Amino acid sequence: MNWANAGFTAFGTHVLWTDLVGNIAALATVLLAMRKSMWTWPVQFAGAVLLFIASINAHITGNALKQALFAGLAIYGWWAWRRGTQDGRQLAVRPAEWWERMLLILFMILGTAVVGVLFYATGLSWGAHEPLPKGAFLVAADAYIFVGSAIATWAQGRALVDFWIVWVAVDLVGVPLAFSSGLVVSGAVYGIFFVLVLVGFAKWLREYRTAGLNVAVAQ
Repeated sequence: MNWANAGFTAFGTHVLWTDLVGNIAALATVLLAMRKSMWTWPVQFAGAVLLFIASINAHITGNALKQALFAGLAIYGWWAWRRGTQDGRQLAVRPAEWWERMLLILFMILGTAVVGVLFYATGLSWGAHEPLPKGAFLVAADAYIFVGSAIATWAQGRALVDFWIVWVAVDLVGVPLAFSSGLVVSGAVYGIFFVLVLVGFAKWLREYRTAGLNVAVAQ
C-alpha cells in the first residue's frame, strides 16, 4: 500500500493518517501559539508537510499550495520570534495599527482576486473543473483560504493580535469546504480551530492590555 494513502475507516469514511496526524500538529500549533512557544513553528512546519501530502491525494491543489506556503512561513515565523526574544526578552504582542489593518484587508481582497484568476486559468484549483457557477465559487473559496492563511501566518510572525481574527475569517470558509472535499478530519479540526482561535485572541489581547497597564504603573 502507498504510505501516503494509508489510513483507517471510521463511521464509513476513510481517514488518511497524513490528514489525521497533520491536523493534530495543526491543533498543537494553535495551542503553542497561545503560549507564544517557539515550538509553534517547527510543529507547524511538520504539520504543513503532512497536510500537503493529504491535500495532493485529495486533489485539492489550492490547499496543497497553502500548506507549502505554511512551511515557508513557519521558517519566517521562527526567525521573527527568535529575533523578538533575544537576550531573554518575552515576545511582545500588539494590535495592528489602523494602516496595518487596512493593508491586511486590501491584501486579502486583491490577493484573493489575483490568486483566484490564477487558480482558474491554470486549473490549479479543483473547482476550476466544476461547471459554473459552482466552479467559480469553489475557486474563489480556494483562493480566499490560500491568501487568508498566508496573511494570518505572516501577521502571527509579526506578533500582531489581529492574526487571530484573520483566522476566524478563514475558518468560516474552510470548515464547509473541507467537509465537502471529503477531508472529514480537516473539517472537524477547522471547527475546533474556530473555538481555539477565539480563545487565543482573547488571551493575546488581555496580555497586551496587562503589559500596557504595567508600563503605565511603572512610569
